[in-house]
Amino acid sequence: MNGELTRAVYDAAQRRGNRYELPCAAAFRLAAKWCVEVRDIGRICDQKKIKIIQCQLGCFQ
Repeated sequence: MNGELTRAVYDAAQRRGNRYELPCAAAFRLAAKWCVEVRDIGRICDQKKIKIIQCQLGCFQ
């Protein structure tokens, strides 16, 4: 994955204690902005241990 996209995901994520969380709506916005599929954002989150929160459609589990 693109290093710049990974950085953008980290920048959008919120630090909670010792972990990062990314709201589902932010994942969709990032996918649209970077012209990638939402699953690509999910893959980055899985690889970097970023938890998707406030999931709207059950896309991330």
